Amino acid sequence: MTHCHSGVEKGVKKGGNPIEVMGLLLGRPDPNTPKQLVVTDVFPLPIEGFETRVIADDGDVVNHMIELGESLENTRKERFMGWYHSHPFDVGIHSHCFLSQTDISTQLQWQRAEDPHGNPFLAIVVDPLRSLAKGVPELKAFRAYPPEYTNPVQNQCPNGEIIVEEQARLEQWGSCWSSYYELEVEYFMSGGARSVLSTLTQNFLWMRTLGSTPMCETEARDRYPDRVSKAADRIAKYQPNGSGGSAGAGDVPSMMGGSRGRGGASKSSAGAPSGGGDKKPSASATAAAKDEEDGGELGKSCQAVIEIATEKLVGNIQQAAKRELFSQS
Repeated sequence: MTHCHSGVEKGVKKGGNPIEVMGLLLGRPDPNTPKQLVVTDVFPLPIEGFETRVIADDGDVVNHMIELGESLENTRKERFMGWYHSHPFDVGIHSHCFLSQTDISTQLQWQRAEDPHGNPFLAIVVDPLRSLAKGVPELKAFRAYPPEYTNPVQNQCPNGEIIVEEQARLEQWGSCWSSYYELEVEYFMSGGARSVLSTLTQNFLWMRTLGSTPMCETEARDRYPDRVSKAADRIAKYQPNGSGGSAGAGDVPSMMGGSRGRGGASKSSAGAPSGGGDKKPSASATAAAKDEEDGGELGKSCQAVIEIATEKLVGNIQQAAKRELFSQS
């Protein structure tokens, strides 16, 4: 992550765009779970580029890799098992962690060379600008499908999600979205590192709270109108009892208030004697009762409204606190 951020700083200092950087991953397959790949260290390479194209002197890069490999043979038990590079593009709604056509070609070359020797090769893409904006590492791990492979699931993206709209797939995963797949990423650390991180978090986490406001982030602002519109549409389907609503439509005040309303009426009706004697509740009645216990669709819709309102309220409180704390007047 530090190497990727250095590419951003170097490009900006030169008065241009952030620079894309690349490096090698050191590690091994997990002996207990061979399909799990463990990355233990990283080594930057003298490669710089822009957008999705790498610009470098191949001879110098190869010589550097040979020297690096020879120096590690006598000091480390792991071996090179992957590569990483950055996509330092402008922060948007989606992460820029994806593989381009150039990345796919590079990854396939590594896989053909290393996979047959029991060293499944890995590709990691880092989004340094989004990492800086969010305050958390933004990276994803991938492997490429063989060129002859055809995914039997139509419109399946690298993360397994089905996205029907082509433009949405291209924006999130690039033009080669069907040529690679994403791997799950987990983090681990030593006991000493965990202790240090715990101390730093306990002492300085309040700085992050004051230094960022999730409500004001571009992604949150872009999603807010859509969230409000969806919640309004769901609430609009329901009308108060007795106003001509369809069967199953709930009473908004009663759903928000708790015990009164449709639930109480149903209970008293169930206790009233009927001319037909005791009858077992029908499947539809049982389903309706279960839906009532869970809050039903109306309850979920109301909860969504509460969450949106709470986020706005907390965000406004944070902004007001910052103004009071840091105002010059």
